[in-house]
Amino acid sequence: QVQLVESGGGLVQAGGSLRLSCAASGRTFSSFSMGWFRQAPGEERKFVATISWSGVSTIYADSVKGRFTISRDNAKNTVYLQMNSLKPEDTAVYYCAAASRWSGSYTDQYNYWGQGTQVTVSS
Repeated sequence: QVQLVESGGGLVQAGGSLRLSCAASGRTFSSFSMGWFRQAPGEERKFVATISWSGVSTIYADSVKGRFTISRDNAKNTVYLQMNSLKPEDTAVYYCAAASRWSGSYTDQYNYWGQGTQVTVSS
């Protein structure tokens, strides 16, 4: 089992920045690829970014490319999502997820999920 706890969400004005953190406990964190997803009210959960177990490989959704950066610190069992130039359309609950293999943007391939953290971007 892997337990994931997100933090760092909040209310920010458009153009601002936030950094989300996801702390993992349980099984060996460094063996999992990690992802961030988001879900806005009335919409399906959508892929945001993912990072390989080593941190070498990353993939981003087109909507966040160039604005968001995913990173990880295996020594701290933590994955981060740095969000810059935030837009009102980035408003959503952000979820951290872990996959036992490289899973890219495929939501159903992620084995473990956090409880989510709310990000609200005001215009």
